[in-house]
Amino acid sequence: MEGRDGKLPVSVVIITWNEESRIRECLRSVQWAQECIVVDDESTDRTREICEEEGAKVFVRKMEIEGVHRNWAYAKASQPWVLSLDADERVTPGLYEEFKQLLAGNPEFNGYTMPRRNFIGKRWLKHGGWYPSAQLRFFRKGEFQYEEVSVHPRAIFDQAWGNLKNDLLHYSYRDVGDFLGKLNRQTDLEARKWAEDGRKMSLGRAIRKTLDRFFRAYLMKKGYRDGFMGFVAAVFGGLYQFVTYAKYREIMAGREGASV
Repeated sequence: MEGRDGKLPVSVVIITWNEESRIRECLRSVQWAQECIVVDDESTDRTREICEEEGAKVFVRKMEIEGVHRNWAYAKASQPWVLSLDADERVTPGLYEEFKQLLAGNPEFNGYTMPRRNFIGKRWLKHGGWYPSAQLRFFRKGEFQYEEVSVHPRAIFDQAWGNLKNDLLHYSYRDVGDFLGKLNRQTDLEARKWAEDGRKMSLGRAIRKTLDRFFRAYLMKKGYRDGFMGFVAAVFGGLYQFVTYAKYREIMAGREGASV
């Protein structure tokens, strides 16, 4: 149902950190929403200023645990439906039309997934498990939350959901260097999570998981059809496991006062 101003009863919730080069385009892709909420992790660039220029409500909050941070942000929503985005994502016109049609009726479900196109630079990765990569991002307020852990929090949504057909765009990585930098940061967090969970890992298991992830992405899921970038993505996907293990081993050795 649209409001008198033609806007949809949706709160778009975005978390940011130093996103001055991407946040404006993200916000402009959701100008049809009644409300845009940005929860900013103490950016040092112009992110907050740009968000305010675009009419978003801005909150500043230090992110320590990702799941806790995202749930806190969702609680700020005032509209009955929430669309959760990252600053490097864009809503396509087709997806907007699908939201509009859905809310014009009586939605059957309390949550909906949407396919997501992931990019490295301008290259859309269509294979290797990167597409459609359905994301449950549109939900009725209060019906969805994330597991409150620091990295890759799992969605908690214990009911049936619907599936939208139109794409969300995700400019995941500006280039290969950006991809590698994010892999480095995410493996830092993942290694700490393994250590905190008391996970039992071994070199042999780490190597098996590394190879398994590479071959599943590159061969079984046909990542090779994306050419060299498909190969890069499969290699980095495998390396994620091995690099995490190496950092985990360093953490555990530090606790025990031993050498790696």
